[in-house]
Amino acid sequence: MQHGTAAQWARRDAAAVWHGFTQMAAYEQSAPVIVERGEGNYLYDTDGRRYLDAISSLWVMTLGHADPDLNRAATEQLHRISHSTLLGNGNTAAIALAEVLRAVVPVADPHFLFASDGAAAVEQAIKIAFQYWHNQGVTDRTAYLALGSAYHGDSVGSLSVGDGGFGTDLFDPLRFGVLRTPGYDDPDWAARAISVLDEHHQELAAAVIEPLVQGAAGILVTDPDQVAAFAGAVQARGVPLICDEVATGFGRTGALFASELCGIRPDLMCLGKGITGGYVPLSATVASSDVYEEFLGEDLGPRTFYHGHSYSGNALACAVATRHLELLFERGLIDRAAEAAEHLGKALAPVAALPTVKEVRRRGLMTGVELDPPEGASRWGRRVCAAAVRTGVLLRPLGDVVVVMPPLSITDTEIDTIAATLVTAIQAVAAEEHAEP
Repeated sequence: MQHGTAAQWARRDAAAVWHGFTQMAAYEQSAPVIVERGEGNYLYDTDGRRYLDAISSLWVMTLGHADPDLNRAATEQLHRISHSTLLGNGNTAAIALAEVLRAVVPVADPHFLFASDGAAAVEQAIKIAFQYWHNQGVTDRTAYLALGSAYHGDSVGSLSVGDGGFGTDLFDPLRFGVLRTPGYDDPDWAARAISVLDEHHQELAAAVIEPLVQGAAGILVTDPDQVAAFAGAVQARGVPLICDEVATGFGRTGALFASELCGIRPDLMCLGKGITGGYVPLSATVASSDVYEEFLGEDLGPRTFYHGHSYSGNALACAVATRHLELLFERGLIDRAAEAAEHLGKALAPVAALPTVKEVRRRGLMTGVELDPPEGASRWGRRVCAAAVRTGVLLRPLGDVVVVMPPLSITDTEIDTIAATLVTAIQAVAAEEHAEP
């Protein structure tokens, strides 16, 4: 193991690494956590300090770090093969994963196109929907319906169906236009979207939605009945429905997939983040048989989907993902996560009662604490998270929304620690603001 203090590692980091969503000119001054190892629900930095990973390492970790069973699955696969191309050939690990996923995803007779991250999965879904119509000789269905406040990734296509933010307005000249209807912060979002569907459904290649929770928007939540009404209207009008479950999948909302809670079966579904338990980059675009079969035809013919990635179906990632899915059920973690979510809701009641908290929004373990800073105050979200990190709880803000998204393996005691830390951190920042001249 290489040695050095956290400050030394931060200097080396800043000299060589470019971090996403990070202003590198201020990186070292922001006291970044430099992780050396993980164990269970905790991370350890290069100085040996321990942090409760209350954001699941950006919503990907589910079972905890360095899980012995997942370690074993990775090691066993490494002794076989780590990667071989899926373009025109197969590997046993990818096939096994597709088979176990087929049994649980709420998609009719599904097929899986693998990639490495959520944005790529969404990009694939957008392209599949577009070509789906072309393969039927329909060339005028080129529009997409997407919601306000949506976030679907950072590639150009996924940015296009997303609703900006995070400085992405710069890239507007590269984005294609979509039919945009309100997001979950509008109580009438479903009715308004259906109204647009009535007028424009014959122009649409697909409709795109994050079922139940718009995560990057600050954990905006909606009712399952509204999602079901929207999905039913989309599919009744013959429009393919794309459900982006990159963030909501694998137990975060209280079920394996949020679509299940809504009683819907999308035509295309995007998976990522928690698919490997946070171990290895992997994502998948799931296509129903009705969609998939429109791409079948003569070899190298025009119905072929000319799209793929070098690491698609990576054997190491697929082996870990298969074992991860098995462990979710073997350990009863979907039910346990639902119980933990109820405890989280009760534990956050003192947070919601603080005068400097505007609202606490939650669906399952996905929680957003929206702060209410006084006029003229700035960077409250970052300051609250920094205060929490100093006391050993790792959080990350979305503006003035502090996201809490612990792993499925979280304990009630750890939930209580997160909640108590949040109360203390918010009160400390409010006191600092009051003390400033």
